[in-house]
Amino acid sequence: MNQFDMTGRVAIVTGSSRGIGQAIAEEFADHGAKVVITSRKLEDCRAVANGINAKHPDAAIAVTSSLSSKDSLQALVDEARKAFGKVDVLVCNAASNPHYGPMGTITDEMFRNTLDHNIIAQHWLIQMVAPEMRARKSGSIILISSVGGLRGAVNLGVYAITKAADIQMTRNLAREFGSDNVRVNAIAPGLVKTDFARALWENPEVLKASTASACLGRIGEPHEIAGAAVFLASEASSFMTGQTISLDGGVIV
Repeated sequence: MNQFDMTGRVAIVTGSSRGIGQAIAEEFADHGAKVVITSRKLEDCRAVANGINAKHPDAAIAVTSSLSSKDSLQALVDEARKAFGKVDVLVCNAASNPHYGPMGTITDEMFRNTLDHNIIAQHWLIQMVAPEMRARKSGSIILISSVGGLRGAVNLGVYAITKAADIQMTRNLAREFGSDNVRVNAIAPGLVKTDFARALWENPEVLKASTASACLGRIGEPHEIAGAAVFLASEASSFMTGQTISLDGGVIV
């Protein structure tokens, strides 16, 4: 038995039209899963889904969704079930970070939007898929947090607060869902070379400061996060729940 085999499993991966989410969805498909590619731009989602389907026929669909709309997220879940019959794995990867700088300079609207997108929307999605997982006595929910949720942050304060909340949500829901064999875990990436984190790695001085305390002395690549997601979504981690895996090149040691 291959413990990492995901054949027969259906996964929703939010924010999967690029970056970490795309890498996770592609890795899931490589391990046998059916995947739902979703983000705000349908054209981008279709491009990723087409790439997966070229390699694994009928393994992916593209569905647009918005973290700002509960109805949109429910439609996403409905489309996943319509296409594949169920949802076995949910990866809450999509997030927003509209502000870079001291917390005293963030507007109230930006603050609220960050909380809504990075906490409330995750809660909505989880509550939409958890009942069927619990009834089936099987499921894996993965929240993509950040090392920012594990330590203080100078210019990413509100974002870091939401990522700390993701980690606590992981613990809480692991307790709630554990008796039904539904596992909830988180991944806390360090700096990864994505468009989302471009402001942190494109500037050489910022990049140098960001990697100075990393044991590996570099930033990560999206595929390096995807491997951990396969572990958490598959039987390889069947005895693991409520945990946060830090993938940061050795920043927090």
